[in-house]
Amino acid sequence: MRHFILLSFLALVVSCKPGKAPHAGLSDSLQAIVNREVATGVPGVLAAVYMPDSQFEWSGSAGYADTAKQTPIRAEQVFRIASVTKTFVAASILRLAEDGKLNVDDHITKYLSPQHIELLRSGHYAADSITLRHLLTHSSGLCDHTLTEQFMSRVMNEPAHEWTRTEQLEVGMKYGKPVGPVGKQFSYSDTGYILLGEVIETITGQYLGDAIPALLDFSKLGLEHTWFEDFQRDSTDARIHQYFNGTDTWAFHPSLDLYGGGGLLSNCKDLSRFFYKLFNNEVFHSPSTLDLMLTPVKYDTPAVRDYRMGIFRGEVDSLEVFTHTGFWGTQVAYVPGLRASVAVNYSEIWTKRGPAPVLPEFLKSIRYKLKND
Repeated sequence: MRHFILLSFLALVVSCKPGKAPHAGLSDSLQAIVNREVATGVPGVLAAVYMPDSQFEWSGSAGYADTAKQTPIRAEQVFRIASVTKTFVAASILRLAEDGKLNVDDHITKYLSPQHIELLRSGHYAADSITLRHLLTHSSGLCDHTLTEQFMSRVMNEPAHEWTRTEQLEVGMKYGKPVGPVGKQFSYSDTGYILLGEVIETITGQYLGDAIPALLDFSKLGLEHTWFEDFQRDSTDARIHQYFNGTDTWAFHPSLDLYGGGGLLSNCKDLSRFFYKLFNNEVFHSPSTLDLMLTPVKYDTPAVRDYRMGIFRGEVDSLEVFTHTGFWGTQVAYVPGLRASVAVNYSEIWTKRGPAPVLPEFLKSIRYKLKND
């Protein structure tokens, strides 16, 4: 009996002996890509890849979180994700639709304050014709207040100024112009998404910083490092410095981009997880809601870019991707063909037109490893 027990124990040890790690060497390949990018002069790069079906998750970093102090950047640090917030806003609107609180074809006048409706009319917009769907798909014809010279000039010259949503809308109405008829063209507009932020606040009776984490259930999704900057916690040590044309924007007041067009802080690990779970039906109650989010929009004259509801559809390295970028140097992408999510942050936005330069290299490395392991 003693001999039998010993043989059984030895067999158990052999059967539990660690084998080759899934996709061994992929982590090293991804880190090498990040290191090379920083060597070109980028202050710092953060990145993460999430592929649970392939039992692979990786986060990496290189460079500095603060170039003046030469503080090394850490993979878990957070950053202003800027317009990637729009994906969260769109998902929140669609969750409200699932709960019967709104319909995406409702007119925006049903939810906006009388003051904001009048501001839209003063800017020569047919506010009564614009629906939530138009705002979600950037087809409302609204200008983008962030593209006006007056907005950017004040941001750069008075970085500590505390903006309100109303003030940003006033800038758009005074200095911007309608880009075309409602529903007839794609024209990217932060102004449209700050109005969607107002819709969420009107229906929930909460500020965005409380409403969105509750609607999307950040806790259930495991988003431990994602929050609206003006709420909940101090991010002094957690947040990296981000640069614009060499200017350190760390002290710029968060209100410049806080009301739905942007506003969230996050890190690459959380962003890669969120995009994976969004596209694998772990955010919405019904798969049909994701189908609605990804419904193509048709125009008489095809749009230059394919924007759905809070998400772009495109191709990178001949692979279909669903992605969003953020002004300060962030890109997140879900790649159905690889069942992989990738999140990247450059502390200073890349200057080369197109996706974040490391993204195509990441996808090539991932595809190679999946094919050859």
